[in-house]
Amino acid sequence: MDARKQEVTAVSDNSAAEENTETDGGVRAYTVRLELVDEPGELLRALAPIADNGGNLLSIHHERGNMTPRGHIPVEVDLESPPDRFDGIVDALRDAGVNVIQAGAEHYGEEINVVLVGNIVEHDLSNTLSRIEDEANAVVRDLSLSAPNGTEAVSSARIRLAIDSGRSDAALEAIRSIGSDKDLTVVEPLLGGDAA
Repeated sequence: MDARKQEVTAVSDNSAAEENTETDGGVRAYTVRLELVDEPGELLRALAPIADNGGNLLSIHHERGNMTPRGHIPVEVDLESPPDRFDGIVDALRDAGVNVIQAGAEHYGEEINVVLVGNIVEHDLSNTLSRIEDEANAVVRDLSLSAPNGTEAVSSARIRLAIDSGRSDAALEAIRSIGSDKDLTVVEPLLGGDAA
């Protein structure tokens, strides 16, 4: 067998070994938070480095109606990849000019529910939710608004938030500050406490 055929065979054998490593349970889930410019094709451009570097998309949360403080669109991508490829995916995103805000294995490990009471709609509900996501480093998973006397009267909103594990106190502190700025009462969940 000539040297060229031996080289091709060796490369094929290494590729097969890498594929076996990926499929034998060595794949992990990761979450990457991105900021994208609001232009056609930006989401596709941001997803290409993930696929090109061995990542498998699980879900994409694209918040086109919200803007980050820099005026970009927040996007949260859940993906899976072998651990040894994840840093390469993040580097490829950055090399492609994609702003990576956060990258890691932990996908929001806790959820909390808070209730806001006051003139919620009048005080710009969309802005309030955007500030909660930005300042409390949380994701709004669910919102229930009750305005029995109309949107110009006192109303209440129950908000279910996903947050990083161990960040409940910091998230609630940020929400208290936002509530104070907007003259809203924040009804907090009961946290911690051991069963009696």
